[in-house]
Amino acid sequence: MSKFEFGIYSLGERIPDAHGSSPTARSRVEDIIQMAKMADEAGLDIFGVGEHHRLDFVTSSYAMLLGAIARETKNIKLTSTLSVISTADPVRVYEEFATLDLLSNGRTEIILGRGAFLESFSLFGASLDDYDELFEEKLQLFLKLQEQEIVSWQGKFRSPLQNAQIAPRPVQKKLPLWIGVGGTPASATRAGRLGINMALGLLGGPAEYVKPLADIYWQAASEAGHDVSKLRISVNGHSYVAEIGEQAINEFIPHYNQYSSHFSKDRGLQHFDKNREQLMPQRAAGQILAGGSADELAEKILYQHELFGHSRFMGQFDMGGQPLARVEKAIDLLANRVAPIVRRALSK
Repeated sequence: MSKFEFGIYSLGERIPDAHGSSPTARSRVEDIIQMAKMADEAGLDIFGVGEHHRLDFVTSSYAMLLGAIARETKNIKLTSTLSVISTADPVRVYEEFATLDLLSNGRTEIILGRGAFLESFSLFGASLDDYDELFEEKLQLFLKLQEQEIVSWQGKFRSPLQNAQIAPRPVQKKLPLWIGVGGTPASATRAGRLGINMALGLLGGPAEYVKPLADIYWQAASEAGHDVSKLRISVNGHSYVAEIGEQAINEFIPHYNQYSSHFSKDRGLQHFDKNREQLMPQRAAGQILAGGSADELAEKILYQHELFGHSRFMGQFDMGGQPLARVEKAIDLLANRVAPIVRRALSK
């Protein structure tokens, strides 16, 4: 098995705090760059930035932000978390990430998906009626761009390509590619059938409930004739780690509630804040929510590894306006406490 990898990501939200004050777009961008530098210096493996096209996010041009990060870091790999390929031109996405690979000297990956937010559909003139068909067609085009630098192609949702020159080409022969999967079995099947790594976006609940998705993925990959030893699953989700488990939950709760409340109200959903009694049990190994002490998070990751066979963990440490100083401490704990425990256990 390859080395188990650890990383963090940011979606770049800038939502009001309990006093109604939001960070400026500039300060939020600077904090994301600082987080990436901290993660690189701590020795984490990967840093990701999501894509959103709203006033309460700063990551509409996420590839440009990753480009800035590429020049401020040395070793850490960079990825989208994720690229909403359904509403983008795959040619443009490929060009941007190939350029990012040049800027980072071969440290670029990409996660393609449909996204949990739908604002990009109306913004870029795509119809939700074509939700599945858009993703399938654009994914197939992206795969073709990975293989060929001169491309001829025809589809339903984009003008044809006739001997189109796709440039620049990346440092790597192919950009390491993942498909983002929330909870849809069909998405897990697609990723496995195509032999593409799967990035699971998991927010909460018992880990056992997610095992069928991983099983579907591995089975689909095997039945399609892919070498499953070369495929990977990543678990990505809300996370926070502190010296003591109770401290982690206490520091996490207000930001978790602020984040959840903001986006629930935005979607017209009723929201009820979580309290200590509800979130403290989430520290247990069998629960998805990745909050707790370093030992508790390591135990949780190892438990999930038994269920999913995953080889990467990525935490969203900055959600809901978590202060940068706390995020820095959490990064240190992930890199220097959690990662060694997990890697030692898996090497036995």
